[in-house]
Amino acid sequence: MRLIKVVHRAPIRVAKISKRRQQMRLRRAMLELKLALSQEKQETKEMLDIYKRYSTGKAQKEELKIANKQFFDLLKGLGLGVFALLPFAPITIPLIVKLGQWVGVDVLPSSFSSTNKPSRK
Repeated sequence: MRLIKVVHRAPIRVAKISKRRQQMRLRRAMLELKLALSQEKQETKEMLDIYKRYSTGKAQKEELKIANKQFFDLLKGLGLGVFALLPFAPITIPLIVKLGQWVGVDVLPSSFSSTNKPSRK
């Protein structure tokens, strides 16, 4: 009798564990997204500050190169934003990113790139 009770509870326990695991994955993904967006926000503020100093003639060429690189990252994000408005966006955006990797084009902004993330064990 006890064996039947344990066998009966096993699928419920497995379902609870997998639900908790999915919640943790979602939470971790949302935190990574939050960090990437805050990094993009900070870089964009710096870019605007550099362009403001450039308009008064106080910025150097190295700073301007950094600002231009961030501007291109901003354009990449806006380009993906267009696809977010389309139907089936959860399918099209990963497909575009994968296709870009296959062709050798970096579609994601630098803060969302997997090269900037610390390695997980």
